[in-house]
Amino acid sequence: MAIWTREITVEAVNKHSAGTLISHVGIEIVEIGDDFLKARMPVDQRTKQPAGVLHGGASVVLAETLASWAATFAVDSSKHHCVGMEINANHVRAAASGYVYGTARPIHMGRSSHIWEVRIADEKDKLVCISRVTMAVLATPNRYGDS
Repeated sequence: MAIWTREITVEAVNKHSAGTLISHVGIEIVEIGDDFLKARMPVDQRTKQPAGVLHGGASVVLAETLASWAATFAVDSSKHHCVGMEINANHVRAAASGYVYGTARPIHMGRSSHIWEVRIADEKDKLVCISRVTMAVLATPNRYGDS
């Protein structure tokens, strides 16, 4: 059973990311499953550290991007919006070229918070980074001032 509260497509998400940090580092959503989002990010001059391997911060950007999109799509946007509260990342293996792929899956989806696990792997499916992202689920303010 799908966890998403509305119809989402790979094309629409990628189009919405244009002109943001997400597109600047080359992150693209590549798959939307019933309970996961998957994206890829190039390991290139935009995402490497001076030592020539994937920058840990780039992995964190990929993880937070996936968790933020996932949480956003899993709540009723007329009532709630999601913001990041906490992120941690364990960098397990270096990646020097190609793409890394991140997959976000929920660990907990409560009324006031979500916790998402994001597994980032290289093209051979070797674990590069494992991240956990906590998202706050907040009431969307009424734009018209009435309750």
